[in-house]
Amino acid sequence: MEWLTAIRKSVDYIEEHLKDDISAQDVSEQVFLSSIHLQKGFQIMTGYSVSEYIRNRRLYLAALELRESNKKVLDVALDYGYETAESFTKAFTRFHGFAPKAVKQGECIRTFLPITIKVNIQGGDKMDYKIRNLFGFKVIGFGKTFTFEEAYREIPKYWDEICEKYAANVYAGNPPANAYEKAIADNCIGEYGVCIDDESIAGEGKFLYLIAGKYAGGEVPEGMQLYEFPQGEWAVFDCVGAIPEALQSLNTRIFKEWLPGNPDYEIRGNANVEWYDCMNGEKTDSDYHSAIWIPVKHK
Repeated sequence: MEWLTAIRKSVDYIEEHLKDDISAQDVSEQVFLSSIHLQKGFQIMTGYSVSEYIRNRRLYLAALELRESNKKVLDVALDYGYETAESFTKAFTRFHGFAPKAVKQGECIRTFLPITIKVNIQGGDKMDYKIRNLFGFKVIGFGKTFTFEEAYREIPKYWDEICEKYAANVYAGNPPANAYEKAIADNCIGEYGVCIDDESIAGEGKFLYLIAGKYAGGEVPEGMQLYEFPQGEWAVFDCVGAIPEALQSLNTRIFKEWLPGNPDYEIRGNANVEWYDCMNGEKTDSDYHSAIWIPVKHK
């Protein structure tokens, strides 16, 4: 399915099922995209995660019902997927700024209308990418789950945490002192950042992120994990600039400009890769080299 059409159909499906028990995983299945790619694209193009959009629309419509009907707060709460009046009141107050019972007192509710997806064509700044056919490969790394809302903010902190805890000694040029440091040195862990759509958490609006390297064989220390990519085509987008700002900006452009309406390619699989140049320069350098790899297939 064409990317922009998929996002629009996602919004339509959500609007039709706002009183049903739906998740981001349900939405992704309706438009035949992996959860991670749908949620990443949805977040970038609309400014909201799928779960946040569903929650905001429900809370707006719930306020309208409370204002225009004689329904009890608990009945409206149950209609919109909340198990108790207390949980509904907490979410309602956080969104509107006042408790549900205050609606009848004339408080001004926060408006949240259905989103209309549009693409603005911006010329002159060509994206630098190549289509490459890569053999299948495995990566090994340290993994942690993130929500789509927090990813841009929290993933750089995770890199700092892993580097300080496991990699500082090796990155300083010293011999490995334990199994984790040996795995980092043997597999060049830190060359890749891998975003994976894990089915067990996709419905919660989360994805698995690996700080990884290409697996060269050998021991997989406790707490680390492997992930395998099959052979296939990849769209490789080069990036020059300080990390994480440059790479995050490129990622946004890919999902806002390159994928919508692309006549030739669509996303394949359920993961994508950030590549970092581990041999040259510092990540804070203005000419630092990195890339984003997106698995694709011809339409």
